[in-house]
Amino acid sequence: MRAIWKGSITFGLVNVPVKLYSATEEHDLQLHQVHDADGGRIRYERKCEVCGKKVEYSHIDKAYDDGEQTVVLTGDDLDALPAERSREIEVLEFVPNEQIDPILFERSYYLEPDSKSPKAYVLLRRVLEETERTAVVRISLRQRTRLATMRVRDDVLLVQTIRWSDEVRAAEFASLDDDVTVGKREMDLARSIVRDLEADFEPEQYVDEYQEQLRTLVEAKLDQGEALDTAATFGETDDDEGAEVIDLLEALQRSVEKRKGSSASSDADATDDEEGSSGSTRGRASKAGSSKAASSKAASDEESTATKTRTAKKPAAKSGATSTAAKKPAAKKPAAKSTSATSTAKKPAAKSTAASKRKSA
Repeated sequence: MRAIWKGSITFGLVNVPVKLYSATEEHDLQLHQVHDADGGRIRYERKCEVCGKKVEYSHIDKAYDDGEQTVVLTGDDLDALPAERSREIEVLEFVPNEQIDPILFERSYYLEPDSKSPKAYVLLRRVLEETERTAVVRISLRQRTRLATMRVRDDVLLVQTIRWSDEVRAAEFASLDDDVTVGKREMDLARSIVRDLEADFEPEQYVDEYQEQLRTLVEAKLDQGEALDTAATFGETDDDEGAEVIDLLEALQRSVEKRKGSSASSDADATDDEEGSSGSTRGRASKAGSSKAASSKAASDEESTATKTRTAKKPAAKSGATSTAAKKPAAKKPAAKSTSATSTAKKPAAKSTAASKRKSA
């Protein structure tokens, strides 16, 4: 990293020489504009409206127009401002960490000690950690006097520029003035969803999907040119024709059920893994149990069939035959064949059914 500013932190009579580095960077793919007809690069020219000539950046000054008059401010004028010439990060006060509203934060910068002995730097870092305080500071950076905070991050002092209070707009929306009643059932379901999604924040698990897709598109264009099949590259997606308006309670209920379904699926997978090691032992026990169950079922079927035959009337004769036919597939089960008692038990049932048919005739 390259230092973009040098100065010192001052609090009380303590002076801490530091270098300032940008703590963040953009990962966006840089694009430029071209002419759609021939691909020619589109460039913006700095052109004077008075003389019509192109103007180099070194000959450009800044100005303020109040609607009636224009005031030109040269580079020398701006450099002459006392605040702009300051090379100090002045500590104004130390406030509790939680009192800084995140909406105020802008850009972040690291501070590195710029002296042979970093003792004063370490002292300031430790006192901020121990007191759980954030320093509110004033810094002149890139031709602007800025308000900023200074706190500790990963054993490094971090400066974050913040907006001035009058730069934050008031949140005034008439739609929020309405008296809205939220039911207990809705609150309970919403709490349930929140509990299911509770986690510790790990920014590394989130990725910029748009930039990844943009890079994929660029690489595909380099390989295939204008013949690129976008649908084949990213897969078919159906555009939503319109958002379905559903009841809030119903949406909450669906969300809870969906989360429960996902949890049940995960638990089932875990159970399958645990049972895998003892699968052979359970298999042998299951086969023995199946044989006993088949024998018991055959005996039960015999008794049920005999009872139906004795009590059935003539119109029910057909249903008795149907019932007997329906019972036959059960006798074909592999478990029933493996038990001799089952085969023996089936024979009386067949005779009883034949007798029933003769009586019906």
